[in-house]
Amino acid sequence: MARRAEPVSAASGICAAIAVAALILGTLCAVVWRAEAGSGLGPSDWAALRFTVFQASLSALFSVGLAIPVARALARRRFFGRRLLIGLLGAPFILPVIVAILGLLEVFGRAGWISTALGWIGMEPIRIYGLHGVVLAHVFFNLPLATRLILQGWQEIPAERFRLAAQLGADGRDMFRLLEVPMLRQVVPGVLAVVFAICLTSFAVALTLGGGPRATTIELAIYQAFRFDFDLGRAALLSGLQLVLTGLAAWVALRVSVGEGFGGGLDRLVRRWDGESPGARAVDAGWICAAAAFLLLPLMAIVVSGAPGLVDLPWAVLQAAMTSIGVAAASTLVLLLLALPMAVAVALGHGGAIEISGVLGLAASPLVIGTGLFVVIHPFADPSDFALIVTAVVNAVMALPFALRILVPQARSVVARYGKLTLSLDMDGWPFVRRVLLPRMRAQIGFAAGLAAALSMGDLGVIALFADHELATLPLQIYRLMGAYRMEAAAGAALLLLGLSMGAFWVLDRGGRWHAEA
Repeated sequence: MARRAEPVSAASGICAAIAVAALILGTLCAVVWRAEAGSGLGPSDWAALRFTVFQASLSALFSVGLAIPVARALARRRFFGRRLLIGLLGAPFILPVIVAILGLLEVFGRAGWISTALGWIGMEPIRIYGLHGVVLAHVFFNLPLATRLILQGWQEIPAERFRLAAQLGADGRDMFRLLEVPMLRQVVPGVLAVVFAICLTSFAVALTLGGGPRATTIELAIYQAFRFDFDLGRAALLSGLQLVLTGLAAWVALRVSVGEGFGGGLDRLVRRWDGESPGARAVDAGWICAAAAFLLLPLMAIVVSGAPGLVDLPWAVLQAAMTSIGVAAASTLVLLLLALPMAVAVALGHGGAIEISGVLGLAASPLVIGTGLFVVIHPFADPSDFALIVTAVVNAVMALPFALRILVPQARSVVARYGKLTLSLDMDGWPFVRRVLLPRMRAQIGFAAGLAAALSMGDLGVIALFADHELATLPLQIYRLMGAYRMEAAAGAALLLLGLSMGAFWVLDRGGRWHAEA
């Protein structure tokens, strides 16, 4: 009997990719199908489109523009706690959006720390709501991401290039022009496109800090069209616009990078002669301290303001916390059931369409997916009965692109290293998965699961469409408390959500690495 040429079948991965594509594209088709003929976009929708593009452009420019000197300072300096600080740069990515917004309000709000200090010297308080509030929140979330991506570009410049430049008498300005500017020309356009695409799909930030019709994003307009007007035609058209914009940004992110790199080096420790002057040291220290303060002060504010509220949390908050834990667990399970087979199928050489299917989650609107599922469910049952299931599924699809980026490289390595051996031992199929694949991917599986759980725990999106007054996840409950001006209870609930999100990520990530190959 002839053996199969692959250690495990790619059929399940192909089926998972088809299911994801059907969910995303099918729900959009369902919304279009139920839309009334003749419905179109009004002046407010075009205003939302303009504001979305404008705020995303500003957010990307500020995030990347500030990230360049911060990344340069981190690349030139070696100090105690540097590795910890670089690790903390990844925290805002898994930080619940509503928690970060509450922390920003505590620091930059009208009654926040900075406004209080300004009042002591007779100055007006900061107005955080509106365009500047949305941009501020987006910079908070995306400055760390941009810094990490640009820092990788600096780390790819071989140490020998800096040594040669120093031997030739190049000063700091010459090194920046000859070595760093070409690297930035190659890296920065792609980083700008990535941050721009992320800011296009903003929902919770615009919902809480938008400040009215003049500060409405496309995602928020989709929510309003469905939740308040039930105008599915507008929702479908707005979703199509968002899909096109995000797709263009993703295409730009892949195409705009130019240059051939700097070649290989000997992996020596980089010594930066251009940064040894007292002035350069002071400038770098200033950027590092400013970035650390900007990122850590809102988290500190949540701890300070939320600790008293933890003592007497309302029962509704505890009930919402249990709901969020259940949704996060279900979302993580769904994600792994989709991502693992798809990663294996890509590793077996069946990429292309499967990877495109996985990336659709970045371009699609979770609100439109939720709206489409509402349309599909409504003729047969009450959609509110399926609110938590829909939320878990949509959260899993939204986390799928990140999970594939984590799982695919290791899956390729395992298949390439052990595939032929397992075939020769007649261990293909489930024995290969159980004895070879899963044990050697435990670290990556744990990381992907932790990331999915944290993102789902802090999501404020689809649940806002389906939930009634008796049902809420913890982020939605925090938003309701903020709307009722119960800020102490909201701060306590935010601190609880922060602990749950970070705890879920740490437990799953750590559990995956326990006695596993990292």
